[in-house]
Amino acid sequence: MKKSIAALTLSAALSNFTHASSADPLESPLWDYMRDQFIGNDKYVFDERIKVDVPEFAEDPTQVPITVNAEALSGQIERIVTWADLNPIQHIFTYFPHEQIVPRVSLRIKVQQGTAVRAAVLTKSGVWHIGGSYLDAAGGGCTTPSAAAANPYWESHLGEMKTKFFPRQSGGRYKLKIIHPMDTGLVDSIPEFYIESVIVKTSSGDNLASMQLYPPVSENPVITFDVRNPDQKHTIWMRDNGGNEFEQAL
Repeated sequence: MKKSIAALTLSAALSNFTHASSADPLESPLWDYMRDQFIGNDKYVFDERIKVDVPEFAEDPTQVPITVNAEALSGQIERIVTWADLNPIQHIFTYFPHEQIVPRVSLRIKVQQGTAVRAAVLTKSGVWHIGGSYLDAAGGGCTTPSAAAANPYWESHLGEMKTKFFPRQSGGRYKLKIIHPMDTGLVDSIPEFYIESVIVKTSSGDNLASMQLYPPVSENPVITFDVRNPDQKHTIWMRDNGGNEFEQAL
C-alpha cells in the first residue's frame, strides 16, 4: 500500500512539474504556436540544462553563431529540434545524435529580427526538454540575397569542403565548412536552394549522427560537432534539395 501511495505521489509531482513549467520563460508571443508546430501535445518541461548559446546582439544577421548543448541528457536523446520563433522560416535543424557523438553542435544562422531561439530535446522517456535564449538583432537576415547570387564563383566550387580536427580531453572536435548559397527562397527571383541532409559516418560506413538542415542555416555553412572517440576515422555526407551529393573524409 505504501508503495502505491509513493508511486501516485511521484506521478502527481511529475505532472505538477510539467504543468508548472509550461509558462514560457522567454515570454515569446508565438510560444503556443511554436509548441504546437514542433512538439504538438507531447509532454514537455523547460529545462535549464539544455543550453542555447547566442551572442548578445547579432551584428551580422546573416551569420549568427549558435551552439546547442544537451550533454546533460547524454544517452537519453532521441532527437534535438531547433527553431527561431520570429523567423519567417522557423525551423533551423533537427539533429539525431548517436551515443558516440556528444550532443553538442554549433553552426551559424540567419535571423529576420530579434527572436527566441530554442532547442527541444526529445528523450527516450517521451518527454521534451526545452531550452532557449533570446537573440537581439537588427534583422533582415532571411531576406538578404546570398553573396553567391552576385558571384559565379560558387557554381564551380559548390560542395567544396574544408575540415579540421581538434583533439580534446574527452574526445575530439570537428569543424567543417562547405560552399553552398543556402538560399531561403524569400528573395525575388532566387529559388530555395539549401543543404537538407548531413550524415556523419564511421570509416566502415556506420551512421553516427544525422542532421536535417533548413534554409535559416547561413550561407557556406560552418558546422562544429564533437565525437567521443578521437581515434576513429569519420566521413561526412551531404545532400541539397537539388539532389547534389557531397562526401569527404574528415
